[in-house]
Amino acid sequence: MTNSTALGIDIGGSHITAALVDLGTRSIIEGSWNRTRINSHGEAADIIDGWAAVIREVFTHAPEGTRHIGIGMPGPFDYEKGISGMKGQHKFDALYGLNVKDMLAAKLGIAPDHIRFINDAGCFLQGEVFSGAGRGHQCVIGLTLGTGLGSAIYRDGVSDDAGRWCSPFKDGMAEDYLSTRWFVKRYEEVSGEMVPDVKALVARIGVDDNIPALFQEFATNLGTLLGNFIRDEQPELVVIGGNIANASDLFFPLLEEELKKQQLNVPIVKAALGEAAALIGAASLWHAFQEA
Repeated sequence: MTNSTALGIDIGGSHITAALVDLGTRSIIEGSWNRTRINSHGEAADIIDGWAAVIREVFTHAPEGTRHIGIGMPGPFDYEKGISGMKGQHKFDALYGLNVKDMLAAKLGIAPDHIRFINDAGCFLQGEVFSGAGRGHQCVIGLTLGTGLGSAIYRDGVSDDAGRWCSPFKDGMAEDYLSTRWFVKRYEEVSGEMVPDVKALVARIGVDDNIPALFQEFATNLGTLLGNFIRDEQPELVVIGGNIANASDLFFPLLEEELKKQQLNVPIVKAALGEAAALIGAASLWHAFQEA
């Protein structure tokens, strides 16, 4: 690389989000953020064209010569070769079996080896270790608590999906008990009322005495999942992000108590970077390639 700037990209089921990252300061370059809707059910050429248009726009904000790209991509995907294995997931079926790296490089007029991929579930934790709450640690596990349950493990300089969302849990799987929909469903069961999300639930604290008990139950469930995760991976640190983490004051102390009951004393910290984590994580794939 000829400079310390790389482009970080997060590919979602309906959007592409991209921004330039200064790998020296480990931060998003102001004014470079671009989030654009993409039709993930479209033809392969249309998807690649849409991604390329966003990348070209963001590169207009970059220093001369910046052409290195890190991409957080959903799986299944061959992250080394750049070949998509996604099929039957209601997104990107048209890319199945195609070399996305070569197609995107050709559309952008750059060398394929200027594009690197990382699993999208690991991207959040990669960013938090590179520049956020996990910086300075060598082995970290992460959870994102929101619409779904994301999990990742960082070791040996790279993060990957830990796949804990579908772990068998009670009479279902972990995501059934550790997501927004659990709070919505459980609150309706105990109160007979509906709330759209955890933010709305938090707003009722002090009005409805059911709510503290819900967070205690959630912390107990989270402690069970996290206890197994910690024993399996032996991390130095746990980073928790996602929308539910915005209510961390209501369940972190309870969670720590649950883990102490299991004789586990690994520090639990809230993620620091928000939406920027995935972009910084993807761009950080180029950090080791900066010129001294």
